[in-house]
Amino acid sequence: MTANFDYFVVFAEMRTGSNLLEDYLNQIDGITCFGEAFNPSFIGYPNRDDILGVTHLQREDNPDRLLKAIRTQARKLGGFRYFHDHDPRILPTLLTDPRCAKVILTRNPIDSYISLKIARATDQWKLTNFKNAKTATAHFDAHEFERHVGTLQTRQLELMHGLQVTGQTAFYIGYDDLHDTDVLSGLAHWLGVPTAPDSFQSTLKPQNPQPLSAKVENFDQMQAALRSFDRFDLTRTPNFEPRRGPVVPSYKACTTRPLLYLPIRSGPEDMVSQWMSALDGDGSELETKFNQKTLRGWLLDNPGHQRFTVLRHPVARAHAAFCDRILNTGPGSFTMIRNQLIRFHDIDLPEDMNDPAYDAAAHKAAFKGFLRFLRANLNGQTSIRVDAHWASQVSCLQGMSEFCLPDHVLREADVSTALPAIARKLGIATPPPIAHTAHPLHEKLARVYDADIETLCRDAYPRDYMMFGFKDLDVKNPA
Repeated sequence: MTANFDYFVVFAEMRTGSNLLEDYLNQIDGITCFGEAFNPSFIGYPNRDDILGVTHLQREDNPDRLLKAIRTQARKLGGFRYFHDHDPRILPTLLTDPRCAKVILTRNPIDSYISLKIARATDQWKLTNFKNAKTATAHFDAHEFERHVGTLQTRQLELMHGLQVTGQTAFYIGYDDLHDTDVLSGLAHWLGVPTAPDSFQSTLKPQNPQPLSAKVENFDQMQAALRSFDRFDLTRTPNFEPRRGPVVPSYKACTTRPLLYLPIRSGPEDMVSQWMSALDGDGSELETKFNQKTLRGWLLDNPGHQRFTVLRHPVARAHAAFCDRILNTGPGSFTMIRNQLIRFHDIDLPEDMNDPAYDAAAHKAAFKGFLRFLRANLNGQTSIRVDAHWASQVSCLQGMSEFCLPDHVLREADVSTALPAIARKLGIATPPPIAHTAHPLHEKLARVYDADIETLCRDAYPRDYMMFGFKDLDVKNPA
């Protein structure tokens, strides 16, 4: 222990130099590193029986027992190396404990990938005598490398988020800094150890010191593949929407059938609900107003249940939201948001949507103004809330996933065949037909829809178009 920390963890991955860093840490008076203490396959090091009297079996039964032993050992600051595939049960404790020092070791991903390929080919993971070095070349696989980078990025983002939400910092050290005495001394000082060696020596030797061109058998192919590798994530779609939780009270279940509907607002909710009522056969109302406790009970009481949701084309859905919540001034309308759209977003809306002066040209202009507002709203550029009636369908599904995901994600155009097929899975031989009906005001959209409206909607909902593969709206089949 030191005044700064009670213990430490080195977050690293295979072939990033963690063995060498551990060797150097153990040369600092007052520090002991216990290897891969939480590796599922062994405890600390292969062929070792225990760490500080805690056996592998005891650690598997209770990982906190080993962590406590390392944290409370006398005189020295104890720590260990932790990789992404080590015991996940201990990670939340490590990330949230400010008395745990986080050391994050990184290496160029292509170097660690090629080193890992060679180590697997030679089965040589450490080298202490260069005369015993085994050689091999690696074959670069672009898809495999992309998965390798994805794993590294996911872990780094997880660590960064854990540090941010708890107001902590970490000591970052790169593979190329492992031979820099000043950096290692700085690490010792950060850990709270008063003195560090004037120099660091290790019996470990670099295993593959050659340039990549000598280690990769298809080096030219690797160069070509890496030229197209998007290291800066240039093709990603920015997302500034607030996270959404599961809207459990909106879920609907049949009263006599194990079928649960997870609606996405401004979708074909009425049409689906009417079909579910017909499926019950007795005309009874659907079971609604769940909370998470009662929904868990329903799920347990209905083994073999089927859950589904229905996607609507973004243009048709945005138009439904606009007509139902903004253009409409009756029950269910959003009066305050409507007034803000008129005052601050220059959208000309009639007092009465049935006013003859509000013709197709006026409707087109107002709807296009609403689509421009949606783009700004979903990008966090307005003071108006992102309402569930126009939130992206991707974010709605992500919110559902916090409680339970639907078994089936259907498209509105497919419900006439897809919903009866789900009913037949539940043993209903002759389910009632479902008549596909568009939104009551869809004809207004059909009269004004054009390429400009499609483009504005794509600008507002890029993730929905990308993730669900929506084509341009077919106004004759609005789904």
